[in-house]
Amino acid sequence: MSAPVVTRFAPSPTGSLHLGNVRTALFSYLWARNSGGRFILRIEDTDVERSETRHLTALIAELRWLGLQWDEGPEAGGPSAPYLQSERGAWYRELFARLESAGRAYPCYCTPDELELARKLERMAGRPPRYTGTCRALTAAERAARLAEGRKPTLRFAVPDATVIEFTDLVHGPQRFSSADIGDFIVRREDGTAAFFFCNAVDDSVMGVTHVLRGDDHLTNTPRQLMLLDALGMRRPDYGHVGLLVGADGAPLSKRHGSTSVREFRERGFLPAALLNHLFHLGHTADVDGWLPPAELPAHFRPEHLGRAPARFEESQLLHWQKETLRHMSIAEIAAWLGLPDSAAFVELVRHNVVLPADAEPWVSVVRVVAAAGPAFFAAAAAALDRSGPDLQALSALLKQETGKGGAQLFMPLRVALTGKTHGPELAPILKLMPPETARRRLESHARDS
Repeated sequence: MSAPVVTRFAPSPTGSLHLGNVRTALFSYLWARNSGGRFILRIEDTDVERSETRHLTALIAELRWLGLQWDEGPEAGGPSAPYLQSERGAWYRELFARLESAGRAYPCYCTPDELELARKLERMAGRPPRYTGTCRALTAAERAARLAEGRKPTLRFAVPDATVIEFTDLVHGPQRFSSADIGDFIVRREDGTAAFFFCNAVDDSVMGVTHVLRGDDHLTNTPRQLMLLDALGMRRPDYGHVGLLVGADGAPLSKRHGSTSVREFRERGFLPAALLNHLFHLGHTADVDGWLPPAELPAHFRPEHLGRAPARFEESQLLHWQKETLRHMSIAEIAAWLGLPDSAAFVELVRHNVVLPADAEPWVSVVRVVAAAGPAFFAAAAAALDRSGPDLQALSALLKQETGKGGAQLFMPLRVALTGKTHGPELAPILKLMPPETARRRLESHARDS
């Protein structure tokens, strides 16, 4: 029997949860659920300047809203705690010391200006820019001199010479990289915090993650991380790199394509099941084409059906899944979604014309105006119309005398009853153009129905 699959989602709390990240989280979650394994949430917050508590709070809330519940992680706990990387610094320092004592890492004192100059020289020589190992062979005296100058060193991993790094990617198949193409890379920043290459890899290993899914922009990071794990004698997870999420123009999905975060879609009224169904079909060939309840998605997830090609996100397709989700919802569920829990009759009337809550707002406004006016008002208006004819000023005067209402309380219900809308052209010319029997019938219908 094969070992259980353990997957993870490891976002950085530096902004809103992006759809591309959510799709990766969904695939990882579904794989764990499909196999009876575990899904871990780990927060990669070592970028102190950009990580914020408010982003972490929102991220957790959005994952819960989507229904992507983790087995281990913040609030849930687990055997691999802590799950915030900012709380794992002591362990990282132990690993840094192991690398240095084994000669697999060294302090680098190069300044940003010196590094940029070195990159320019590499480009001028027709080579890809990579760190040339300037500080790799410094003597103890040379290191002391640089410290005396006030330089704060980073820590670089010493990439072995003439080594081939091989692995089989879960999506792209066999991969082969030469260490000669990879410069010594930073594993600890000058402020002492762990860099992504380092903490991302060692945490996956020590937390028991067996399968890492991420965007294929990370494919070239993998050989670096595998070298790190091998140097520390730590277990390698399996990696799979899926095609990125792109806009309709084929460019990476960004703000210029419209909404890109879960928060934005949630605020506009999109439903979790609609987002999940859409993302499920982006870069993943499912064995069903139709809508699925979120609880049934794991049974239809196939990791071998993940795609290499970029996945094209189009809001028109999301709207299709939104309509499908609404079609599978009860009247009570739609009423709650619209914020109208006591309006079942109204929801039944408009449900097939509503995709987002904004679509229902004009009708909601109409219903509220009619309900506030009451049937007696419209009965009085129909009677007053028989005396005033199509003269709005005369009608208003009679109706004010009869009901005691004026201003918006008088004109708004009249507009709604006669036109079906709360806004539009001036009402007086409309009333003159409207056949008297039509105007009377509309007023009388509201007197009966409201």
